[in-house]
Amino acid sequence: MWWHQPVSKLKGIGPKKSGDFQNLNVETLGDILNMYPRLNSYIDFSRLKKIRELTINNEQQIFAATIINITDKFSQKGKRYALITVGDETGFAEIYFFAHQRFLIKKFKPEQHVVITGKVKAGRSAKMVTDATLQVVEESEGEPTGLGILPVYNLSGSLTQRDLRRAVKQALTLAKDFLPESLPEWIIKQKQLPSRLEALENIHFPTSFAKLQAAKDRFIFEELYLLQCGLLYYRSRVKKTKQGIKHARDGENVQKVLHSLPFKLTSEQQKVWQEISFDMQEEKTMHRLLQGDVGSGKTVVAALALAKTAENGFQGCIMVPTEILARQHYETLTEILGVNGLKVELLTSNVKGKKRQEVLAQLLAGEIDIMVGTHALLQDEVVFANLALVVTDEQHRFGVEQRAKLASKSVYEPDVLVMTATPIPRTLALTVYGDLDVSALKGLPPGRKPITTLCYTNEKRQQIYAGVLREIKKGRQAYVVCPLIEESEVLDVKSAEEVYLELTHGFLKNIRCALLHGKMKEKDKETVMEAFFRGAIDVLVATTVIEVGVNVPNATLMIIEGSERFGLAQLHQLRGRVGRGNEQSYCVLLTASERPEALTRLKIMRSCSDGFLLAEKDLELRGAGQLFGMRQHGLPDLKIADILHDMDILLEARVFAKATVADSNQCQEVEAVLQNQFDERFKRIFNL
Repeated sequence: MWWHQPVSKLKGIGPKKSGDFQNLNVETLGDILNMYPRLNSYIDFSRLKKIRELTINNEQQIFAATIINITDKFSQKGKRYALITVGDETGFAEIYFFAHQRFLIKKFKPEQHVVITGKVKAGRSAKMVTDATLQVVEESEGEPTGLGILPVYNLSGSLTQRDLRRAVKQALTLAKDFLPESLPEWIIKQKQLPSRLEALENIHFPTSFAKLQAAKDRFIFEELYLLQCGLLYYRSRVKKTKQGIKHARDGENVQKVLHSLPFKLTSEQQKVWQEISFDMQEEKTMHRLLQGDVGSGKTVVAALALAKTAENGFQGCIMVPTEILARQHYETLTEILGVNGLKVELLTSNVKGKKRQEVLAQLLAGEIDIMVGTHALLQDEVVFANLALVVTDEQHRFGVEQRAKLASKSVYEPDVLVMTATPIPRTLALTVYGDLDVSALKGLPPGRKPITTLCYTNEKRQQIYAGVLREIKKGRQAYVVCPLIEESEVLDVKSAEEVYLELTHGFLKNIRCALLHGKMKEKDKETVMEAFFRGAIDVLVATTVIEVGVNVPNATLMIIEGSERFGLAQLHQLRGRVGRGNEQSYCVLLTASERPEALTRLKIMRSCSDGFLLAEKDLELRGAGQLFGMRQHGLPDLKIADILHDMDILLEARVFAKATVADSNQCQEVEAVLQNQFDERFKRIFNL
């Protein structure tokens, strides 16, 4: 088919430009059509003004001009900025690019014709334009006023806007001869959507903004619909290939565990356990996400689910991302379940030789009730006798593929419980975990004191580290977290290596300190964390590698350097490393930033300890793309949909997807019409 042919088939696209297209993830003619213009990046040449016609107000305006000069300047406070002077036959304007925007001007030079959008203010000698974007108008495109609405694409290498527009036009010409529809016909009719061809024509070269919006709406819906279909289809297919397990009501094992706990379950834990227990008593397989704020008591709930599995004669397992976390879970579960007669075992890459063979043999023979492990559980040699429950902890370190591989080790379709300490906004939960039902565990167990969060500028560093010393002398431990491993010439933030050297030669000269970061060998990281856990290290200087770490109740103080570099959700995760004992704990946010958006985040962090609320705020402030490294969560690379702003469409798309997958006839349509589309966009993430 023509859409699978390489871009080099197009006129004017040679080897060099083909390589530039590949840098944009565009390899085929079909990719070109799905290469949508940049978000809201269209130039409406019918609205072009002359400089003289620009009004002093706070609204975006558009005008065409020629670049006269580009200069570097310094403000009265010594801050660097760039100034571009532009002009036309009616006057001059000055465009300002401040410190964090200066890199944007590198592609511009004097005598270029540009179209400028921005807010216009009164300047001393000329009109001043801020929040500006500039787009070069190439001579071959003729006079700007005759161009209508033109798209603006992301560029790479030698590619120009003209190259991309010509390539899209050629691909659209081919599409007019034959282009398969990417949505079922009944949905197009019911929602009164434009056809795929009409939508493609109007998203690239709209004849009006109304048609552009209709095209955008269609592709936003399509993207979210395909995503939801894939997730729901995955669940429906799993249910058809293997038989689920229907457990009996809570019996002796569960009651023993409940009575042996040194505390009563909180109302939140009781509610969540009831949801999980009822799921396990259904013939339908459980696929549940358990969101629990840091320190909320998820492990106890998981222990009850594992006990219920064992009392019904089956095996359960729990997989965690690090060896030290696996050992910690092993010790906790042995304490909770082992005393009640259940056999708990540990399997990691460090369990070797004779011991490993014994564990594997016992697992296959059904002599082990609960297996705790790391990625080692995914190895082919690990075979269960009758696995019925798969628990994964800190899910954002595992993909759906790994979860599915672990579940495939059973002749049944095992129940799946995914635990994460990263509260996920409902919007994202539908997108990232659309194949899971969601439970939320809020609040802290009895006896836990809320962490006191403080925020200071770097001028207070000396006093802050004097406080660290006082805390260490009380017999406590502390974390110091840095955003970078090594010193950066670009970013004005302290690195972990820099801070470690500074502290060990200064404030904390005679204190037992250690350094931990992601570039260290896994074995070395485990050694450092184990030493900190045992109390052999007083202060751990680290990067965010400790975000998923060991439980150290004696750690009561965390200092976060360059705290403005982190989002709210990640700051909350880091803060959750302290406050795990009965002593009052503190988190100190150090910042050198004066940027309003950074200070807003830190103020919210100081006043709020609810991880779920912070996750929602983080989504509002930073967007889904940056939210606690969402790619780690398996968030699909959405081309046009924005799961924050398109929540209503997402919910509607899920309704249509449910209707499609529920109907056996429609399921055939999913496999025929939708599968190719889904495979191209999302298959690598969901392993379908």
